[in-house]
Amino acid sequence: MNVEQYMTELGQAARDAARLVARADTQQKNKALLAMAEALDASREALALANAKDLAAGRDSGLDDAMLDRLELTPARIDAMIEGLRQVATLPDPVGAIADLKYLPSGIQVGKMRVPLGVIGIIYESRPNVTVEAASLCLKSGNATILRGGSEAIHSNQAIAACIRTGLDQAGLPGTAVQVVETTDRAAVGKLITLPEFVDVIVPRGGKGLIERVSNEARVPVIKHLDGICHVYIDDQADKGKAINVALNAKTHRYGTCNTMETLLVNTAIAAEVLPELAERYQAVGVELRGCEQVKAILPFVKSATEEDWHTEYLAPVLSIKVVDDMQAAIRHINQYGSHHTDSIITESYSRSRIFLREVDSSSVMVNASTRFADGFEYGLGAEIGISTDKIHARGPVGLLGLTSEKYIVLGDGHIRQ
Repeated sequence: MNVEQYMTELGQAARDAARLVARADTQQKNKALLAMAEALDASREALALANAKDLAAGRDSGLDDAMLDRLELTPARIDAMIEGLRQVATLPDPVGAIADLKYLPSGIQVGKMRVPLGVIGIIYESRPNVTVEAASLCLKSGNATILRGGSEAIHSNQAIAACIRTGLDQAGLPGTAVQVVETTDRAAVGKLITLPEFVDVIVPRGGKGLIERVSNEARVPVIKHLDGICHVYIDDQADKGKAINVALNAKTHRYGTCNTMETLLVNTAIAAEVLPELAERYQAVGVELRGCEQVKAILPFVKSATEEDWHTEYLAPVLSIKVVDDMQAAIRHINQYGSHHTDSIITESYSRSRIFLREVDSSSVMVNASTRFADGFEYGLGAEIGISTDKIHARGPVGLLGLTSEKYIVLGDGHIRQ
């Protein structure tokens, strides 16, 4: 069977399964999730053996240490997958929820009901734990899913898939509700993203190259973010202690995440007061600083920032810094150079904070908080399938609610339009 035929058959099976999953009740879905957790717990040895094959192949093919680390299924990561399934089982089920139901002058009632999206295709790299995260969120939100993991994790993902099928079977749900693509052929991705008759949404999780390819070639709607060029703006009415703590955390908590600050903006009236201490703290942990001319006047030792720096997601211990005249200048910079991901203002001014919240065009906008909070778990969503910087359907961290849509419902009692 060629790849095109194989993927088409997966798509048809997913479409058929989606109808059954959509009408499954909460108890049945939770039973499947908990059974998956038990199956993973009972299959630790098989998971470790499968993962060892992937790690050995990865070393032979020259994967770097960071990739190998993401690929490894340690006992702690297996524990986390199991706990994640159990946590998703405790989350409220969005499917079937009715909101905004109200009587209109005609006598009918009109409201909105939450419904699944249908079939969700998820394309991801390296980390086998994404297989469990994606499967659990899609199932709980009433969707069928097709999962295409990276070729470097093929054995690990198939071992996890066996546990997922066990859980579905024990709950009386079709095994095709969650399908993990078995081929490593790259053509499978190209086919998956061009199956609008079977796939309703694509979610790419991986590097910029993968997301760009999916965005450019997909004939199916895509939930995605491309870059995480996040900003913190320190206002002249900021509390200095808060400003320093937030600016440090936003950059140094973790360097390689999409919600890490990449550019620090500082009001000119407070720059000389906060930048020397911040620079000392950054240098103590090895962060390279790049600044505009006004920054260099205060910190002569920093490198000069170029136009490219304002456009760059470093994902590394590098930070660009710019002094701005006022909040409006900061907002203009963010809206011009940012990626619409996450941006924060540090200020004690209520009116300025509200203007910043209203005028910054990003999926998460914060006041006196680190950009590192832009995360589904931190937002109380329980988990996330990814972060969207698009404006249609889902924006920001995408949890169970973002994997559903709404339809209008009308309740009448023989009403006719006059």
